Amino acid sequence: MFALQYSELGPPDVLTIGEAEEPHAGPGEIRIAVRAVGLTPADWKLRSGAIPGELRLGLELPHIPGVDAAGIVDEIGEGVTGVAVGDAVFGVIGFTRFGGAAAEFAVLTDWAAKPDALSWEEAGGAAANVETATRALNLLGVTQGTTLLIEGAAGGVGTVTVQLAAARGATVIGTAREANHAFLAGLGAAPTTYGPGLGERVAALAPGGVHAVLDAAGSGSLPDLVALAGDAKRVVSVADMAAHEHGVHLTWAGSGDAPGYEGLAVAARLAAEGRFRVPLHEVFPLADAAKAHEVSATGHVRGKIVLTVP
Repeated sequence: MFALQYSELGPPDVLTIGEAEEPHAGPGEIRIAVRAVGLTPADWKLRSGAIPGELRLGLELPHIPGVDAAGIVDEIGEGVTGVAVGDAVFGVIGFTRFGGAAAEFAVLTDWAAKPDALSWEEAGGAAANVETATRALNLLGVTQGTTLLIEGAAGGVGTVTVQLAAARGATVIGTAREANHAFLAGLGAAPTTYGPGLGERVAALAPGGVHAVLDAAGSGSLPDLVALAGDAKRVVSVADMAAHEHGVHLTWAGSGDAPGYEGLAVAARLAAEGRFRVPLHEVFPLADAAKAHEVSATGHVRGKIVLTVP
C-alpha cells in the first residue's frame, strides 16, 4: 500500500509518500480503506522530536503518522460484531502504535459508525479529539451544572470539548482570540480572551466561579488557571508538558488514564441530531502533508486540520 511516512525525526520535509506493508485487522480490530485522516499536534511534535524521548519509547522508524481516520471497512478481525465490510466508520488507531492512519489502509482499535451528518473530512478529523475531550471531561467530572473553563477553546480539542461539555449540561467558558469569539459562541461557549486579566473576565461571566478547567493550549498559563480553579486538582492539561510543576494532571493517550472511546458513539449520535460538528481549519491532500504540518505547528489553528487520502 502507499503511506505517508518518515525515516528520521526532523522538519516537515522528512515526510514522504512511499510503499509500506499493509496492516491487517487482529482480534477485536477492523481495517478500513482510508478516506480522510486527522492531523493532531502530537503528529508534528513526534515527527520533529519535540516530544521527549521518554514519551516516545517504542517509536519505530520508518513511521506512518496519524492516529484517527475515517473510511470504509474492508476487513474485520476475530470477535468483532456490529459492523460489516462496506460500512462507513470513523475511529482511532490505538495509542500503542503512535500512528499509522495516514495511509491507504489503517487498522482501527475503536470506532463508531459515521453519521451522514459528518463529511468524510469531518469524520476523519473527529475521533482523536473526541477521545481526548471525553477523557478530560471524565477526569474533571464534568456533568449537569458544572461550570467549565477551557483555555484554547478554538483549537481542535477545544472545539470538540465545548460541544461535548455543553451536551452534558455544563456551562462552558472558552478563551480564544477575539476574532474567534463569534465562532465559539456558535458552538455553545461564552467566549473571552486569554492573557492578563483573565480572572476578572471569567468572574464577570461566572460570578459563582468555575468548577473545572481544561488547558487545551499549553501556553504557560497554568498558574493563572490554577488560581481561577482554586485547586490544582480541578485543572487538567492536554497540552502543557510542564503541568506537573504546577500540580496539574497532564493526560494523553497512553498516560494510564481511562480512555474516552465511549465518546465516539456519543459524538456520532449528537451529530445525527444536529448537535455536534467538527470545525475544520483546513483540508490538504495527502501529498501536501508537509504544508499541513507547518500550518499545525504555528499554533494558530481553528478546529482540525485534515488530510484526504486518494
